Amino acid sequence: MSIAKRPVRVYLRQDQIDALRLLAAKQGTSVAELVRQGVDRVLIDIPLEEDPIWDIVGCGSSSVHDLALEHDRYLAESEESDN
Repeated sequence: MSIAKRPVRVYLRQDQIDALRLLAAKQGTSVAELVRQGVDRVLIDIPLEEDPIWDIVGCGSSSVHDLALEHDRYLAESEESDN
């Protein structure tokens, strides 16, 4: 199963482009795949507590006390009531 990809424009220096093209040819892969691998390596180095995704934790409030555990059920019930 392949994860959907979206295009992103990135400006690189010519020496970076040349090096990536050479490495891609040597490894039998694409420049895009090398860039994706590089992004993955950068993201792995982010300490979990500094990951921006955690900024959303606690930003909302609810009177439902088991929402964190039962969110799927509540979403399904909400979807059913909308139909």
